[in-house]
Formats: sequence, C-alpha cells, structure tokens
Amino acid sequence: MSADDQEFELDPRDSQNLESAMREALEAVEHVSHKEDDEAGTEPSGDGSVDETASMADYEVSQLQNELADLRDRSTRTLADFDNYRKRIERERRDDKRFAAFDSLRDFLGVIDNLERALASEGSAEDLKAGVELIHRQMLDLLGTYGVSRVDAEGQPFDPAVHDAVTRHEDPNVEVPTVSDELQSGYTMHERLLRPAIVRVAMPPETADEQRPRGAKEEQSTDDSGMN
Repeated sequence: MSADDQEFELDPRDSQNLESAMREALEAVEHVSHKEDDEAGTEPSGDGSVDETASMADYEVSQLQNELADLRDRSTRTLADFDNYRKRIERERRDDKRFAAFDSLRDFLGVIDNLERALASEGSAEDLKAGVELIHRQMLDLLGTYGVSRVDAEGQPFDPAVHDAVTRHEDPNVEVPTVSDELQSGYTMHERLLRPAIVRVAMPPETADEQRPRGAKEEQSTDDSGMN
C-alpha cells in the first residue's frame, strides 16, 4: 500500500455514502439530458424571427447536450475508478491482516533450521545441550528485536501484575512477599504483558496469612523440604 493510501483510510460507511452520491449525480445528469432531448424535439410556434431564435436554441441545446455527454462520461469513469479503488483497498486490508506476521515468522525460520541441525547431530549429549542452549539464546535475542523481554521474577518482590503465584511458603529471611522460584517464565512486549510468570512465593511468617497471594496454595512443610 502506498503512502497516499495509508494516509487516506476510507471508512466503509463513507465509501457507501460517496458511491451513492456519485450514482445519484450520474442519474441527475442523465435526467437533464433526456429533458433537453425532449425540449429539442419540440417544434417552435410562429414565424419570422422565431426561426432565428429556434436556430440559436438548437445550437445551444446541441452544446449543452455535448457538455452533458462529456459530464456523463466523466462521471461514469470516476464512479468506475472509485469502485476499483475501493475494491483494491479492501483487498489490501485483507492481505495486510492475512500476512501481518509474515516478516516475523520468516525471522524464526533460522531458529528452526538450527534446531533441526541440532536434532540431526550425532554428537554427544553435551554437544546437544550446548547446541540447544545456543538456540535458546538465539530465540531470546530474536524476541528482543520485537520488543519481547522476560519478566523479572526470582528474588523479586511479588507483583500480582506480572507474577502468578501458585504456591506460597513461610520464609523468615524475607520481609515482604518475595518470589522464591520461577516455575514458568513470563514475558512482556513493549511493556505490555504477554503472559505472567508462574511462581512460588516466600512469605514473612508474621504476614503469611494476611498477605497470601490470590490463588496461591499453602505448601505442606516436610522435614525433607526444610521449610517451617
């Protein structure tokens, strides 16, 4: 789509109204043309100077008919051009929506290529792990070019706007509810949340009940876990 088309966004209702007005104008031109044809076919009454007047009238009618024919032709072509323009804009809008992620997806094809190479590799488990880690970094870097970044979680004060707490446990070493573990990474795109980080939350013992994060379950204390 050209810069001019992007600046001129045609509302569908405006399109219908304009098209209707143009058709009405064309009908009006044709009506006037038919009326002039009828008047031109009327025989003038009287004689003498009337013949001269009639001759001048015929000439003026002929000129007017030519002008009306030209106007009718230009109106018809303008209406056709407008209809073609409207169809083209609608087609481009459909294509823009259909292929909105085209460039983004093409960028990720390189990541898939590297992943397939890693899977086809006959190296050791350590080599495979190193390859996967490289692909992981490549993926994060690529997401960063689209404004995507990971949500800070582990060790951060619990923030319900970006953290989704699934469990909580008491921890005498924290003064405020704090993310102790990240179970699933969260991401933002240009500061808009794509998905929250799923976390475990450590709670100060004296506020464990009052400040329990919404939805978080109380963890059972066990000797193996070492939690109080």
